[in-house]
Amino acid sequence: MSILTPEWTALLYLVSAVCFILALKGLSSPRHARRGNLIGSAGALLAVVTVFLSVKLENIPLILAAIAVGSAIAVPIARRVQMTQMPQLVGGFNGVGGGAAALVAVLELGHTDDPWVRIAIVFTMLIGAISFSGSAITVLKLQELMTTRPVLFPGLRWIMSIAVLASVAAAVLVVVTGSWIWAVALLILGLGVGVLLVLPVGGADVPIVISLLNAFTGIAVAASGIVLENVLLVVAGTLVGASGTILTMAMAKAMGRGVTGILFGAFKGGSTAGSTELSDRPVRSSSAEDVAVQLGYAQNVVIVPGYGLAVAQGQHTIAELATALEDRGVHVVFGIHPVAGRMPGHMNVLLAEANVPYESLKELGEVNPEFKSTDVVLVVGANDVVNPAAKSTPGSPIYGMPILEVGDANQIVFLKRSMRPGFAGIENELLYDPKTELLFGDAKDSLSQVLAAVKAL
Repeated sequence: MSILTPEWTALLYLVSAVCFILALKGLSSPRHARRGNLIGSAGALLAVVTVFLSVKLENIPLILAAIAVGSAIAVPIARRVQMTQMPQLVGGFNGVGGGAAALVAVLELGHTDDPWVRIAIVFTMLIGAISFSGSAITVLKLQELMTTRPVLFPGLRWIMSIAVLASVAAAVLVVVTGSWIWAVALLILGLGVGVLLVLPVGGADVPIVISLLNAFTGIAVAASGIVLENVLLVVAGTLVGASGTILTMAMAKAMGRGVTGILFGAFKGGSTAGSTELSDRPVRSSSAEDVAVQLGYAQNVVIVPGYGLAVAQGQHTIAELATALEDRGVHVVFGIHPVAGRMPGHMNVLLAEANVPYESLKELGEVNPEFKSTDVVLVVGANDVVNPAAKSTPGSPIYGMPILEVGDANQIVFLKRSMRPGFAGIENELLYDPKTELLFGDAKDSLSQVLAAVKAL
């Protein structure tokens, strides 16, 4: 017997939905992101409690056991995950959400003869399965458990087309017959489509696909809400689907490319595909002491962080370096590209963790006009987001992508581990510019040496 009346249930669901909306609003700014997360978590908790109090549930011990097992797995992972692995974690969450929606739809298939409900069921199954398997491939790529380059083989386009058509046919048969055999076939085909969709994507395009699959998961959850006649699931899924779509479009715009080009660009050689080739062209190497002198006696310094900073866990050291420079009267800001790192906001969160003031973080459009009056740009672990090939080399994988115009500064210093190209797999001609110097080594170690030298000035 349910404890809550339908009126109270609807009211509590409304409160949960408002919490989800406020959470998304909070996540739009680094300053309010923590609060947004807490509000969203509170909304999710309220929603779960409302279900327990408003629905006559069976097998409650099994439900509680599943929640306990899930919590036991999730909490340690969330606490131990590194910032460099956050995109993989997001990809994993996407996949689990899509897979759960697909399984719920399968279980509901035997409980209805309504063709309209079956349409919602097959839609949830297909999209959820695509999201699950596609997300699994993105995790493997980002974790480098498989190649980050596009995976192509003869006939891939034809196989993908056949798989999509077969999925549609299986979906129609499930709606018409309600057969479990065709339902299983639809799930298998959906899993196959997800894999085939992501395999041709490589390099810096993978995080964008994660965002797209996040939208897929939201749509699948919304459809499962229709199946279960749960308004809150429809609202929550729609919010995730809409926000994921907006984020995907924003990331694609930041890369200067279209979503179709990202998904299918590899067929025409247009996908960003990581490379391991090293250049043997001469560059100007520098020392930590020389870099410290340039920074310490500058008036305006812009620091451009990238994925290499996250890998080296050098955010606290670079924050301390910025403080040391400011104590010497140097004006220091951080130039943040929308896709710096491997997900939007990656650098913002990383620097916030090191207590860098939000006012010091300048987005691309805000910081680009400042480079012409900048004495020194310190590029730490970034490559593609400052690569002039995005403007000067038609046919380049990143051509058309808006970049940080660090080439306009008076002096440029790159902190790099090696001459290996960035995630897009192309050389950066800026490295060979006469006003560019390179300090080789682990980013955290190099920053520590520069910091010590600045303090000794």
